[in-house]
Amino acid sequence: MKIKYSELIDQTLYFPTEEFRTEGENLLFHDIPLMEVIEQFGTPLKFNYLPKISANINRAKKWFNDAIVKHDYKQKYRYCYCTKSSHFAFVLEEALKNDISIETSSAYDMDIVKSLYDKGKVDKNVEVICNGFKTDDYLMKISELINHGFENITPILDNYRELDKLTESINTTFDIGIRIASEEEPKFEFYTSRLGIGYKDIIPYYSQKIAEHPNARLKMLHFFINTGIKDTAYYWNELYKCLRVYARLKKIAPEVSSLNIGGGFPIKTSLNFDYDYEYMVGEIVSQIKKFCEEEGVEEPNIYTEFGSFTVGESGGHMYKIISQKRQNDREKWNMIDSSFMTTLPDTWAISRHFIMLPINRWEDTYERVFLGGLTCDSDDYYNSEQHTNAIYLPVFSDTKPLYIGFFHTGAYQETIGGYGGVHHCLMPQPKHILIDKDEDGNFTYNVFREEQKPEEVLKILGY
Repeated sequence: MKIKYSELIDQTLYFPTEEFRTEGENLLFHDIPLMEVIEQFGTPLKFNYLPKISANINRAKKWFNDAIVKHDYKQKYRYCYCTKSSHFAFVLEEALKNDISIETSSAYDMDIVKSLYDKGKVDKNVEVICNGFKTDDYLMKISELINHGFENITPILDNYRELDKLTESINTTFDIGIRIASEEEPKFEFYTSRLGIGYKDIIPYYSQKIAEHPNARLKMLHFFINTGIKDTAYYWNELYKCLRVYARLKKIAPEVSSLNIGGGFPIKTSLNFDYDYEYMVGEIVSQIKKFCEEEGVEEPNIYTEFGSFTVGESGGHMYKIISQKRQNDREKWNMIDSSFMTTLPDTWAISRHFIMLPINRWEDTYERVFLGGLTCDSDDYYNSEQHTNAIYLPVFSDTKPLYIGFFHTGAYQETIGGYGGVHHCLMPQPKHILIDKDEDGNFTYNVFREEQKPEEVLKILGY
């Protein structure tokens, strides 16, 4: 018996969700009528839904603030946005509406801070946490902003050299932090993170170089692991090692007031996503408080640097299935009107999965397919675990167009894919729109960038 695609979803996935529902045979994302968007702007199409950025920031703030009250935690929580996840101005400007700080990772980030200041989006009190290995250019730009009155810029020392260079170029008192070189997960190719200063070296370094420094004040200890915030023995073990350093440091450096636990909140990559954010936040706050009480030190202000969590779930891509190829008795290849390698590079670079759903024809019967991109590369395909290791879509028809959407794609895809540049097989970059709401709650649509033209690509290539 043939069943409809909508019935398949009901049987296999949690649906509808807070983000997704259907109206008739069409899919809605946060109540956005996606077929109407396609009819207006065409495909391939990239979009960002700006209200989701603010919503996620405020969700995290509430989890931490509720946990602070629940556990009678004496200090405060501060949300930082990790700019490397998406550097777009519309992302920063939306995020900054919510009283947050910024975390940077390169010299160009400092130019972004200055641009935001020039546009009146921030003032000189903006808090900036400067991470990463710092080139001379990066250090110079940090120093220039501090010298011009940006007092809440905190460079996080990644190595010993950085403090010496900052001392040479900053003519006032300034805050610094130290990044701990955490140990990587056992299955990693190397043992210790290339970023930061080793656990055992931090106390001696503070005593020799920072304690009597005329201008630098140690404000923050920074901790981050690549696997993100997960309820695993590995995560808790690394956090406890960080707390041991904090406690030892606090006893000789009372000015240390903040602990930055980095980023790592996951985003939904499946309709069956299951992660208890409130539990994890509660455990983090309670464990930090308990550890500090046992050590007899004041608990720190807690900082996080959420990047993907801030912006990832705001993004999406929509494509049209333009043809179906049958390669043998079993394989049906639905070809999209773009390329996965160029528009969703994480799908082939690190086998990342996103939420993939048809935009229309939910009441039609379905078939199992593979999804292929238009480049001549064998890696330009997408295979999902969403439907138990297979992709199912409404049956392809030459007379009834089928559109599909990939959702929660708002982090990293543009910078990894080379936004605005030359792409594999010279595939054009799709049109990019921003979706927002006006004061009456109506959706607004603005074109951020038109589809890339052949002339633009040829000019980059020197033709």
